[in-house]
Amino acid sequence: MVLGNLLLFIAGIFSYASGAFVGINIGTDVSNMPSAPEVVAILKANQITHLRLYDADAHMLKALADSGIEVMVGITNEEVLGIGESPSKAAAWINQNVAAYLPSTNITSIAVGSEVLTTIPNLVPVLVPAMNYLHKALVASNLNFMVKVSTPQSMDIIPRPFPPSTATFNSSWSATVYQILQFLKNTDSYYMLNAYPYFGYTSGNGIFPLDYALFRSLPSVKQIVDPNTLSHYDSMFDALVDATYYSIEALNMSGIPIVVTETGWPWLGGANEPDATADNAETFNSNLIRRVLNDSGPPSQPKVPINTYIYELFNEDKRPGPVSEKNWGLFFTNGSAVYTFSLSTSDQITGNNSDFCVAKPNADPGKLQAGLDWACGQGGASCNAIQEGQPCYLPNTYQNHASYAYNDYYQKKRSVGATCDFDGTAATTTVDPGHGSCKFTGSSNITPNSIGGFTTTVAPGPVTLQGGSGTMNLQVSEIQSLISALFLALVLL
Repeated sequence: MVLGNLLLFIAGIFSYASGAFVGINIGTDVSNMPSAPEVVAILKANQITHLRLYDADAHMLKALADSGIEVMVGITNEEVLGIGESPSKAAAWINQNVAAYLPSTNITSIAVGSEVLTTIPNLVPVLVPAMNYLHKALVASNLNFMVKVSTPQSMDIIPRPFPPSTATFNSSWSATVYQILQFLKNTDSYYMLNAYPYFGYTSGNGIFPLDYALFRSLPSVKQIVDPNTLSHYDSMFDALVDATYYSIEALNMSGIPIVVTETGWPWLGGANEPDATADNAETFNSNLIRRVLNDSGPPSQPKVPINTYIYELFNEDKRPGPVSEKNWGLFFTNGSAVYTFSLSTSDQITGNNSDFCVAKPNADPGKLQAGLDWACGQGGASCNAIQEGQPCYLPNTYQNHASYAYNDYYQKKRSVGATCDFDGTAATTTVDPGHGSCKFTGSSNITPNSIGGFTTTVAPGPVTLQGGSGTMNLQVSEIQSLISALFLALVLL
């Protein structure tokens, strides 16, 4: 047991050493929700390394095993009351939903409720007790160093976020927020913030320009400056995060990092929602990813990166409310991207590329042969791997060889308009067709040129995580030091 906990501790060190990340939320108010394995395949195909669940769905937690994806599980608002009134219920929840899945499923945090202070105020008296009971249950299971407990709150508890330097929490919630902050400080956890520039802009009555909400640069005469600190804010996102840091400071607390557990932009809205467009959503999320992955913090905390989860993976078409409420997703349920967006700090662009092009199982052999010949010839596909003696030669079938050639052509030429059809013999799939030592172009097993939580490859195809949790930026000397530390600890055992 001691060895297992030590290995989890080392895993935790690697996780925190990996730099800033961009993760994603998964809501479940979705028609035709893919199965848990299909969801994980979509996550892996798009190199998503951090995931927030709003519950602790057993199917998802099982499917995430050995994926390397770091998982934040959720206590639903409906569960908070029972857990906050009963230490035994908290212990049972930890045993059933966390301990039972570690270490195969890389659970690293628990979000207790969702915006409890502003959405279900009658739960406020039991919120901090629930957090304490859960933490004590983690301590009892020797998991508290690996799994952190916090509670996501909205910007609504900070009534006047600008200028950031004068921001404070709503006095009605100050006592509870102080207790939350004390808990986070004592347990070395972090403040979970839901921050939406979309709502800040649309409810701002034109005070701030749209470009400010979308991370676009502003002319010098329109730049946003805090009059008290003279700090320049290049985006509303940074200002909202900094307003929260200053609000924490106003309660005489410090040293508590902020993780943005929700942010995003809807890509479709109703007639009275003109700013919910695919162009704006693409701009916001692409620029958000670049912003987060530069590893810097807001003006008041420049050395503290802003780890962030985008809302959300799929469009939740079953959600009530305006049209925009149903259209925050980055992907459709078949794994294709809703719109083209940049996944890294490079200039490479990703959109609808979370798929492979493969031969249909019952396609006509003659047509497959013709498609194979064309792809390897005029199409310019690299077909060396399907020659006899090479990694993808077996199985020696038209379908296997055509799949490899079709996919290589498709991945290389899709950016200039190539399609996956081949006279009706081909179709796209989000399932990686690679097997054993046979690596398809865009395969999850091809070493990526990765940056942060979402990654891109040299070839324009999806790549998936190679073991570990997140993209490691550790230098070789640092890794050697960690290995040495592990070896020493094992000797001492």
